[in-house]
Amino acid sequence: MQCSQCGANLPDGSQFCLKCGQPAPAPQDYTTLPITDAGLGCSTCGALLPPDAQFCLQCGKPVVSSPKSAAVTKATPGGFPGQRAKRLWILWLILVVLLGVVAWVVTSNSPSAQQLQEAIGLKQDRVILDNAFSVGPHTFRYYKIAQPQGSTHVAVVGQFTSTNFAQTPAKASEDAAGNIELYILTEGAFAVWQNGYATSSVYESGRVSQGAVQVELPTGAGIYYLVFSNKFSPKAAKSVHATFFLRYKRSPFFN
Repeated sequence: MQCSQCGANLPDGSQFCLKCGQPAPAPQDYTTLPITDAGLGCSTCGALLPPDAQFCLQCGKPVVSSPKSAAVTKATPGGFPGQRAKRLWILWLILVVLLGVVAWVVTSNSPSAQQLQEAIGLKQDRVILDNAFSVGPHTFRYYKIAQPQGSTHVAVVGQFTSTNFAQTPAKASEDAAGNIELYILTEGAFAVWQNGYATSSVYESGRVSQGAVQVELPTGAGIYYLVFSNKFSPKAAKSVHATFFLRYKRSPFFN
């Protein structure tokens, strides 16, 4: 069917021309108008219209795009501003929670955090010594300790026992307790101490025959010395059995 005014082809059931709005020559039942996949709706009577319609096929009113519909269509790809802000807020909240969990695992000394640190390789132990040795009278024995780079919460952990290493009863009676002195010294303090001068120490056991040690070293990479001293004994050598290791956490940001 064609419009008698402008000659435009009209769909079956058209009552008005979709180009010029002229009444159709032979009105038909509008229910026969095919429904397209994408079309317009008349703002006056609600009739479904083809996508390129400029006038309603049923009532003849000019077709006007709905501002509300256009706004909704425009907002669909990115969502409404309120929805986007809510999603961003949720993402930031999740990120903050994850950072909090990571910080707790890395820094906490609780049993649960310690287990997680061991499981993911943040908490590590390195053996310093695990053997028996003798320390003669007026002498000492030392072990050098280097803090690993990228390590935190570095501690010297271990235990030791000391007995007389005497070949005669006279020497054995000199120090019946079999005492030894244990020091943990910085590199500078060790240089002063071995020359016979008093100095500060990270740890000092006093004269004992056994002991358990757990001492956290000062922060920062450096060199330390684990010293077993028998300087105070003039004749009796000491037999020492010691097990010590360096316990530390490795920073997850250090390669």
